[in-house]
Formats: sequence, structure tokens, C-alpha cells
Amino acid sequence: MNDNARFEKLFEPGFIGKVRTRNRLIKSGAQIALCNDREPYVNEATKSYYESIAKGGAGLVIVESPTIDYPLGGRNDKRLRIHEDKYIKELSELPRLIHKHGCPAFMQFYYDGPWETHPEKWHAEARGRHSNYDGPPVAASAVAFESVLDNHNELPRALAIAEVEEVAEKFVSAAVRAQKAGFDGVEVNAGSTHILNSFLSPFFNKRQDAYGGSLENRARIVTQIIREIKNRIGPDFAVTVIINGLEVGRLIGVKDSDCQTPADAVAIGRMLQEAGADALQVRSNWLGRHYSSWLIEQLCYPEPPIPLSSFPKEYDMSRKGAGVNLRLAAMMKKAVSIPVITVGRLNARLGEQVLREGTADFIAMTRRLIADHEYPNKVAAGRFDDIAPCIACCTCGGLPPRRCTVNAALGKEYEYEIKQADKKKKVLVVGGGPAGMEAARVAALRGHEVTLYEKTHKLGGLLPVAALVKGFEIEDFLGLGDYLEKQIKKLGVVTKLGREVDASVVQEAKPDVVIVAAGGAPTVPKIPGIDKPLVVNASVLHNKLKFYMRFLGPRLLERLTKFWLPIGKKVVIIGGGIHGCELAEFFAKRGRQVAIVSTGAEDALGEGMAPFRKDQLLLWFKAKGVVTIPEAEYVEITDRGLTIATKEGKKETIEADAIVPAMPLAPNTGLVKSLEGKVSESYAIGDCSDPRLLTEAIAAGSRIGRLI
Repeated sequence: MNDNARFEKLFEPGFIGKVRTRNRLIKSGAQIALCNDREPYVNEATKSYYESIAKGGAGLVIVESPTIDYPLGGRNDKRLRIHEDKYIKELSELPRLIHKHGCPAFMQFYYDGPWETHPEKWHAEARGRHSNYDGPPVAASAVAFESVLDNHNELPRALAIAEVEEVAEKFVSAAVRAQKAGFDGVEVNAGSTHILNSFLSPFFNKRQDAYGGSLENRARIVTQIIREIKNRIGPDFAVTVIINGLEVGRLIGVKDSDCQTPADAVAIGRMLQEAGADALQVRSNWLGRHYSSWLIEQLCYPEPPIPLSSFPKEYDMSRKGAGVNLRLAAMMKKAVSIPVITVGRLNARLGEQVLREGTADFIAMTRRLIADHEYPNKVAAGRFDDIAPCIACCTCGGLPPRRCTVNAALGKEYEYEIKQADKKKKVLVVGGGPAGMEAARVAALRGHEVTLYEKTHKLGGLLPVAALVKGFEIEDFLGLGDYLEKQIKKLGVVTKLGREVDASVVQEAKPDVVIVAAGGAPTVPKIPGIDKPLVVNASVLHNKLKFYMRFLGPRLLERLTKFWLPIGKKVVIIGGGIHGCELAEFFAKRGRQVAIVSTGAEDALGEGMAPFRKDQLLLWFKAKGVVTIPEAEYVEITDRGLTIATKEGKKETIEADAIVPAMPLAPNTGLVKSLEGKVSESYAIGDCSDPRLLTEAIAAGSRIGRLI
């Protein structure tokens, strides 16, 4: 079967109301937040992002929600705005650019409401961020709950009836402006836990008036919004609605039956259809887990919050999060005649299966399209090896401005357009890690003659080691390495493995350009006793792991470490950043008693991680008995363990069978300095220049590949 036949349903045109989509793959309305602080305008970054998604073949592009009621509807700075007519002209640029590629454009609307907890009451990283107003959040009722992993930690003010009607009017007025700006439809987000859901959900809605009590009353505000949009704009303007097909309360001690149930959702779906909705998107929400309710594979990071066998039967975790909402979509599909949209870590193959089985009518995604804007076009052409994979690292889900580890061009698509070089050059890349491979890939795409040297016998640098430590349940570091390796091979990059490079090798090769991506140098903390046998040297550990992986592969080796690991029971990790915390997770999952000791502040624990992942990990540490000791001074290492001085000045020894330094790498500038004056053009990138994280390494490779 050819690829076109394999994806016949996925690339079949569809209709949402009177709007014809060019296929069934929708770019969802997830926020990318590329606008500037306190400058809520459609800038070049936003334009280039949305145009590139449309150009890449999406069947429908849904633009993220602007603020529809400023400042009350959005405390966050990083939002576009549509609450006044003056924003219509600039917003019209987005549908114009999307339409240019034959793609329809919708705009999503949500009103934060109870989401608008003051930043300092939630993430430590948010302290000091600007708030657009000082009052409490607003909601259907004054309902809140305490959770370090959610943003409902501040009691909202219940809206009066007149205010409820004003909120409904804000949605309608915004839709009118969107239509004037050229959008083909709007998506009303009544899911998640913001203001419209606070009316739909019996957990959040405790009202005793026309907007509370019965299911019909709870849905009233949403049906009013739909009817009035249709009344003012006309029946041909599409209106879709997002609702929670399931609300899970058990993580905060609330019965699921006291929340929005699948039966509630189906009944609400019928009401919305009767009110004039043209399609429904069905998702789910776990109270107490804000981010991982839509970054659904992250719900199980670092482990499932409850046993998988105890998950609601309607919530399908059989594919590690992919298609988690399919059972809910299927229930809605049986209840309504309008199209049903499903979302949740879907890919093209699963999407085609869903469409063929009639579970849903459209599939929605964003993260795969962030990683590779050309995802739909590449799937249609059968170019699967050319698809840059979303590795589920959730860098794009962190605090704005959003970035993508895999796609350094995010928000810079116009600037980063691949163009043939004015002059073909002979390029020598030193180092086969992600920075070096990305530099080689981009340079080869631009027409340069590229040779890549790697001193080991395998490309990938530290990616396989990182994958082993992180595990394979969620993040896909190996997939990224495979993609880069296949790309440079396809582009004709000559790879020379097992070849260490020095100045003589460079002089013999006579390149026009040298790009050094040879990795960073291990740092050894200056602590008396650091050379004792119980200290596990990081570089020695890496070399041992790489040796075993040559024969066993990272996946098998990762499984074997769960049964046998040549390290003692008590492990002390020196360093509390991302590397130290992820090592602690690795050892704790293998039954070790772990302590993390760092000189940094408590807020710096897990530095480098997406904030919500850090919060989930630190909470898990407490449950697993992992000890964290910030603001400590390293005194000495003895045969008993690590002696420290605590921030209170108390001296104590943490007993250890093994001490593992997990310090940031240092720049490795030896080769770069040896080439000074011997080559006309040279660059140092990645850890050998500025040791940071994978996102920065790939960004550096991408930038230099475009520069030369």
C-alpha cells in the first residue's frame, strides 16, 4: 500500500460547519506565547510561526487565545489581545498569512478566571513577574484547593449574575472582532479549569441561580455564547467548543463522581450542538495536575501519581499517553452528529487509525508541529525519516518565551529559512553529538561539503547516556539521535568515526571552516578527599556506560540496571541542578537511598528543568525519601561519606557507599586555541564553548550552520 493510501482518511478534506478543511489534521490552539512582555502585538515571531505551520500542510490552524477581557481575563503578560477594536488590523495579519497557503484559520478564546492565581502563589520561578491586576481570580464560585502542581491555590471571587453576562459578552464581542480580522471561525475553550469550565463542573460550580445547580443551568453561559455569536455573525461562521470529557478529582481527595463525569460531558455536548456548535473537541483534566492534564504523558513523570490499574477506565493510558482521550471522543461521537475532534499526543499513524475506526472526525496536535512545521507535508509524501521528532521534553511548555529543543527556528522561521550558501565551502565538524550533527545537517542543506569527525565509534555524543538516565517511558532522546544521524547520512555528510582530531588532522584536511563541537570537560569539585575510592568519577562512569552500550544498546542496558547496578545502597550526589536531580531519580528508581547536596539555594534545585516537571520531581523525592540539602558547604570526603556544613553552620557527615559528582561541564577550548591562526574560519559550539543544555547545543549548531 502506498503512503497516500495509508493515510487516505487523514488527508481527506473535511467540514466544520461551512468551513472546508484541506485535511483532518488540525493545529490545536495551544499557546506559544511569542509576543513580547507588555507588548501584546502580532510580531514577526508570531507571524513566521503561524505562516510556517500553514505552509507545512496543516488542515486547519487554530491561533492561540488572545486576552478577550483585559486585564481581568488574563494576568499573564505574554498574550495577544482582542478586547478592543484597535487590535483587529494587526490580528488580521495572521489569517492573511495562513490563508495564503490554502489553509483556513480559527482563533481560540479562553478566559483565565480561576487560573489567574498570583504568580508567586504557584511557581517559585514566577516570583517577580508582572501581574496585570492585583485582585483575586474570578470564577463561577469561590472554590479553590491547595496543590503545588496546580494553579488553584488562591480563592477566587464568585461573579455576580451581571458579571457572568459581561463575561459571555466578552466572548461574543471577541468573535465579532475575529470575524472582522478575517478568521473563518472561533474555538470557545470551555475545557481545562478556566472560567467556562468553572461553570460546567459541579466541583467548581456551587451557584444556586440561573447559572448553577442543574446541568442545563451550568451549561447556560456556554450555550448563550454560541447562540449569540451565531446571531450576530451568521450561521456560516464556525464555532467549535472544547470541553472536558472527564474531570478527575481523586488526586486532591475529591470523588470523580463529584466532578464533571463522562455522562455529564455527553449531555453537555448535546446541549452545545443544539445551541449551534459546529464541532466539539473532547479532552480531560486531572485536578491537582495543571500542566500534565494536557501534556498528558507528563502525568506519569517521574512515576504515575496512582497505579495505572487505578486510572479511570475512560482514560486510556495503554499507549503511554498517546490517544489518551480516545474513549471519551468515542462516547461523544455516538451522542452527537457534529464533528468530534480528539487530542492528546497523537501522531499520523494513530490518527489514521482513529479516523478509519470512526472514533473521531479530526485529530489535533501542536507539539509535533512545533518540532517540525512540515510534519503534515512530510507524512503525505511518505518522508518519515525526514520528520524532526517531538521528544516530549516540554521545553515548549515552560515559562515564556517558549523554545523547542529540536527546532531552533521556532519563532525565527523567516530569519532561519534555509538558503543555499553564496559560496560552497569545505567544512570540517569535530564532534558527533547533537550540536555537531545539527551544524553538519544545516551546513549540508545549504550546499557545503561537510565532513564530521567523532572520536568514539558511535554518533550521538551524550544522548544515549542521557536517554539511559532519563528512561524511555516519556522523553525520546534516542529518536532525536536517530533523526540527526539519518539526516546527515542522507545529505552526504562524510562521517569518520573513531578519529580524534588535533591541529595536524585539520591542517591535513585543509578545510575552509572548522566547527568544534567536541563536548565539554568534566569538572571535579575541589573537596578534600575527592580522590577517594567511593567517589564515582563522572567521565569514567560515562566511558563505562558507552562501552556497555556498544554491545547491549541503551534500552537493554537501562532495563538491566533495574536488576543489577554496581553501586552501593547509599548514594550522595554532589550538585543540585538538572543533572544531579535526574541522577537522583535514576538511583532512587533502582532502590538506592539518595541524598542531593548542593551549594545553591533551595529554589535552584532542578535548575534547567521545565518548572512543572521540577515541581513534580521534587514532590516525588519527598514521597520516596530522597533527601535534598541546599545551601551547604562541602567540607571533606571521608571513608564514611560526605562531611558538610549546613546553612545553619552545623557540621555533619552524610553516610555514603558512593558519592557521585554531578557538576556542570566546563568549556573545552584546547582544540579551538590550537587552531588559532591555522584556519581562516573556526567556531566553537555546544558544551566545548558554553556548557548548558541540549536546547542550547542544538540552537548553536543550527545558528552556525546557517552562518557559514
